[in-house]
Amino acid sequence: MASLYISAAHKSSGKTTVTLGLCRALKERGLAVQAFKKGPDYIDPIWHGLAAGRPSYNLDFRMMERAEIDALYARHAAPADISLVEGNKGLYDGMDLMGSDSNAALAKQLNLPVVLVLDTIGTTRGVAPLLLGYQAFDPAVNIAGIILNKVGGPRHEEKLRRVIEHYTDLPVLGAIHKDPGLAIEERHLGLVPGNESAAAERLIEGIARSIAAQVDLDALIRVAATAPAATAPATVAAAPVLRPLKIAIARDRAFGFYYQEDLDTLRDSGIELMPVDTLRDTALPKVDGLIIGGGFPESFIPELSANHPLLRAIHDAVEAGLPAFAECGGLMYLSRSIAWNDRQGEMVGLIPGDAVLGSRPVGRGYASLAPTEDAPLDSPSTTEIPAHEFHHSHLENLPAGLTYAYKVMRGQGIDGRNDGYVHKNLLAAYCHRRGTGAHGWIAPFIAKARAHAEQHQAARIAA
Repeated sequence: MASLYISAAHKSSGKTTVTLGLCRALKERGLAVQAFKKGPDYIDPIWHGLAAGRPSYNLDFRMMERAEIDALYARHAAPADISLVEGNKGLYDGMDLMGSDSNAALAKQLNLPVVLVLDTIGTTRGVAPLLLGYQAFDPAVNIAGIILNKVGGPRHEEKLRRVIEHYTDLPVLGAIHKDPGLAIEERHLGLVPGNESAAAERLIEGIARSIAAQVDLDALIRVAATAPAATAPATVAAAPVLRPLKIAIARDRAFGFYYQEDLDTLRDSGIELMPVDTLRDTALPKVDGLIIGGGFPESFIPELSANHPLLRAIHDAVEAGLPAFAECGGLMYLSRSIAWNDRQGEMVGLIPGDAVLGSRPVGRGYASLAPTEDAPLDSPSTTEIPAHEFHHSHLENLPAGLTYAYKVMRGQGIDGRNDGYVHKNLLAAYCHRRGTGAHGWIAPFIAKARAHAEQHQAARIAA
């Protein structure tokens, strides 16, 4: 087994493009490639999964305990031939002044060699002090190689290689020349998700060809082979499942923001996930619960609002008591309407407010939530639930006196003070939570779904 940590000096250096190209190029060599992403990111892991042919997992100091990070990494890295961990922002960036939550900290914790992707636009000799500074800043970080990115041409590449060879001991593993064809389309919240892009496969193939031609994959594999082998943690016997539950989950071009770890946990708990396409399906399957994660419903306002049968089916099912959990885009979908620029469309109408998007983020970054007495999935004695949010929308025309599951300690939520609208068995919030772990929402949601199913079964028997 081999592993690498893909990082950079700063964000937008091309880490994701390089990681995608490496995932596919190594896969085409016949290797089983496992990708990971540091931090609270839904979009990059979708692209990772498409490129590597297997799901990508998030590793996040804020949302996970360090032991959980180690266990999740080992569980999925151990059976792979090579693992790639894509960092976020720059190598030493993080919230903590001392760097305890930085990419460097994660690379050290997992004992992985780091490959720096350098944006070389407008620089030649200046790369030397940058690299020397990065090496000296924390000698415990194993910076093992460089991939030059956005190189201006053969002469630029030659100068960069000569500078790095003269002033540093770092090997240049590749030099990727500027090519607009390698860019993944972006919009207000970052990259367009791979589940939306009809051209995703064609783009990944093109990136992989470019990476394979301009990166020394054999040298890169040799660097990755210096990482210690991961040992999969011992498996824990699954708890006995009573009656299998069926839970509908919105998975289509409009909704696709789910942590793979959470999907695994749901399936390992005996849940049969029933995919629902909110753009095409006209009925809700017979299920015991409903999950609507994040996404970009604003990009599909006409299609979503035109699907009247499904809007009505979801509305009626939740009003009848169906347990439902929704986050961010899911909350917007369950509101009365969504408006963005010159588009406006009626939605499910369970939340008595209207989602309106602006040009700037309303809530962005890590958040902290404290459960209220009305929290349906948490004990009010819980002091803090770690979460994150990233939305350009807010809810307008909300009446007073609504029931909320959380008080916002850090972040924005629905109104800067509250998040998690509660109605019957519905919980809908702007903030994203981890489903697994000490403060996970999955176990209590399954319990609520099971209680709902048993209540319905008892009612049918009594009838």
